[in-house]
Amino acid sequence: MSPEGKRLLNIIILGFGFMFMFTAFQTCGNIEQTIIKSFNSTDFHGSGYTSMAIIYGVFSASNLIAPSVVTVIGPQLSMFFSGLLYSGYIAVFIYPYTWSFYTASVLVGIAAAVLWTAQGNVLAINSTDNTIGRNSGIFWALLQFSLFFGNLYIYCAWHGHVHITDKDRQTVFISLTVISLVGCFLFFLIRKPDPEPAPSEVSESLLQAESTESCSTAGSPHSGLSSQALDAFVKACKMFVTKEMLLLSVSIGYTGLELTFYSGVYGTCIGAMTRFGQDAKSLIGISGIFIGIGEILGGGVFGMLNKCNRFGRNPVVLLGLITHFVAFYLIFLNIARDAPIAPEAGTDLQAYITPSVGVALLCSFLLGLGDSCFNTQLLSIIGFMFRNDSAPAFAVFKFIQSIMAALAFFYSNYLLLHWQLLILVVVGFLGSVTFFMAEGVAESSRRESDYDSI
Repeated sequence: MSPEGKRLLNIIILGFGFMFMFTAFQTCGNIEQTIIKSFNSTDFHGSGYTSMAIIYGVFSASNLIAPSVVTVIGPQLSMFFSGLLYSGYIAVFIYPYTWSFYTASVLVGIAAAVLWTAQGNVLAINSTDNTIGRNSGIFWALLQFSLFFGNLYIYCAWHGHVHITDKDRQTVFISLTVISLVGCFLFFLIRKPDPEPAPSEVSESLLQAESTESCSTAGSPHSGLSSQALDAFVKACKMFVTKEMLLLSVSIGYTGLELTFYSGVYGTCIGAMTRFGQDAKSLIGISGIFIGIGEILGGGVFGMLNKCNRFGRNPVVLLGLITHFVAFYLIFLNIARDAPIAPEAGTDLQAYITPSVGVALLCSFLLGLGDSCFNTQLLSIIGFMFRNDSAPAFAVFKFIQSIMAALAFFYSNYLLLHWQLLILVVVGFLGSVTFFMAEGVAESSRRESDYDSI
């Protein structure tokens, strides 16, 4: 197999591994609050929303140490052990206890930081300047199939169920745990890519953490793992305040806000709309499927068309912004303003138009499509601009994103829908403008690189 073919195969395996893991984990996250309410035992007093707050809070803090972990044990083992902790979180629901539930939430927060840092590292070192956009799109499309399969399962298996028995719960979570473990072991199929012939490019280790002697001849060849870990931590801190990362931080923060909106708030809004009829709750699963279709379509199309894109990343981000603005406007008209904070019985308030299920599902699709526009281009530009320091770069990316997601989870419990949409519109606009500025810096860097190679 050619070196380029091996790299592409690694990206596909990476995508399938994440698809299996997050089919299990996202399904777990979508149904855990419903499951918790169905427990017959009064010994369990956990909350799915509290669990998510813990996960995102620990996730954001752990991004500061994640590059050190990836440096010490390598991205492949980092993803495997992180995946085991994800599987453990899912397995907690087989025989749930409050202490184990919240302990697993903390561990998953740490694992998430390591997992996504390692993923960014693998994506970067299996890509070139010409393939980073394509590979980002392929990975993103495969990952988002987890939304499709998970939510399809929710709709088919839970449609019309008023109460979930212990046997039903155990069967579901045993299956999800096995699916997650399959994804973990797929990471061992990833092979170390062949080094590129260009002498100016610095190779990064994929399957093992090794001493970078060729890049630091003045240093000691016997530097230990602790020195590597400290170096990765320092790089992440310095990278956070670079011009390029500061420009990208607004758009990264926006992806955190809209992640919370489409993965949590919007589904709650649909479920609270009693004017959608008795099937409003089951529409949450259908909404998730349409979000997944948008994510898959966007990731696949923008990845495959990357080589044909002569205008850079800006048109894709602009498309994402327009798509989201259209979705936000339709949601503003179609969903009652108190839907995010409505009680369990739902809301009877009238929206600005007669509520339409078709419009609601169209908005789900647009939310997914717009999200894929932003995320694929952010993965692409970060992989290009910080290719030689990809692990700390993607750690900073997830640090910013998870902080903003945690903030959004907090305010969504209190703000009415129109205020939440206003925040998204303002931050989305500012994030797009700063992304365009960062793309200009990246394009200048590309031209200089092309000139130097002449």
